[in-house]
This record gives sequence, C-alpha cells and structure tokens, in this order.
Amino acid sequence: MRTSLHAGPAVQSDLELDLTAEMCPMTYVRTRLALDKLAPGRVLAVRLRGEEPARNVPRTAAEQGHEVLAVETAADGVTRVAIRRGR
Repeated sequence: MRTSLHAGPAVQSDLELDLTAEMCPMTYVRTRLALDKLAPGRVLAVRLRGEEPARNVPRTAAEQGHEVLAVETAADGVTRVAIRRGR
C-alpha cells in the first residue's frame, strides 16, 4: 500500500535518516535530534518500519511545529516521511 500527502514526484530532502531498525519512542527522539540540526525550511526524510512509528513520527513532528510534506508506505512496509523544519 502506498499513501501520499502530495502529488507528483518524491519530495527532495536535505538530510535522510534511516530508522527502520528503531522502535518508538526512539524513532521520534532521533527524528527530533536530526531536525534540530537542520536550518528552518530544510527537509528531513525519515525511513521507518511499522505502524506505530509511521503514525507517531508525522503526528509528533506536526505537533512540534514542523510541516509534514509527505508520508509514503512502500510494498515492503517501509514508510518514508518528509518533514520541513519549522522555526
């Protein structure tokens, strides 16, 4: 299954983070640390595995003031989340 919040080609990112071996809550902890290193407006792409991280990382990022640009789940179960850093 593939779900997307955007149309067209994949969102280009400034930094890629592979968290497919991590579990919640470390998935968002590591995402937050990576976002903190980026300048506002830059895009982080996070690769996740599992329903809980795929649900929690975008939700928590949005709650923290970041913009979730895309959420795409591939057939292999890996979800890619593109997040634009807020202020």
